[in-house]
Amino acid sequence: MTAEPLDQGIVVDPRELIRARQMRDDLSKFLSQYRFGMREIETKMLILREDFENDHAYNPIENVETRLKSVDSIVDKVTRRGIEPDLESVRRHILDIAGVRVTCSFVTDAYRMFNQLRMQDDVQVREIKDYIANPKANGYKSLHAIVDVPVFLSTGKIRVPVEVQFRTIAMDFWASLEHKTYYKYDKQVPARILESLRDAAITASELDERMERIHREIHGSDSSPVRPLSLVEDDEPRLA
Repeated sequence: MTAEPLDQGIVVDPRELIRARQMRDDLSKFLSQYRFGMREIETKMLILREDFENDHAYNPIENVETRLKSVDSIVDKVTRRGIEPDLESVRRHILDIAGVRVTCSFVTDAYRMFNQLRMQDDVQVREIKDYIANPKANGYKSLHAIVDVPVFLSTGKIRVPVEVQFRTIAMDFWASLEHKTYYKYDKQVPARILESLRDAAITASELDERMERIHREIHGSDSSPVRPLSLVEDDEPRLA
């Protein structure tokens, strides 16, 4: 093969170009699988929202958002965690490439919607982190779950992990403010502002509790109290 000159006079081996194009194509196909898995979960949550509204005249889900990690973000995580830089290693060790955020009206709804999702036959729960029952030190609250969902491709079925976050409007507002604050200060946030953020997290939690009490008062006993997550002996996640 003859090397091909670029406009700047740089000579490139055609074999390198072929390898680069193959890597690009492989990465594009790899990310597409996660995009499809993300859409499957998004569709499931939108169906649950509409069905719940039809049956109960009540909408427990305020918003559903999706996000796919960028290549730069994946590379950064691979570097920080010392993961082998190949697609199969990335597939095994990075489970939050595809993400769906479900913003609910109340804390009870966050648990209820997660339970509705995990009871579906084709959804397998891999991991749960309940930051609602056990908030992070900075005040962050949210229910995180890694679930596997089947994606049917022209080459056959594969299972794709998707991170699904369930939170209330107040939790989402607080998390957005905290993210913007860390970005503003390049992660070097002054202590006084960190303390204010923790206080705001407590206020947001109190607001959630107050609004849910009002909701239960209006709608009666149909709204059951919040039940934190636990694990049974076979490690199958359930609601306690």
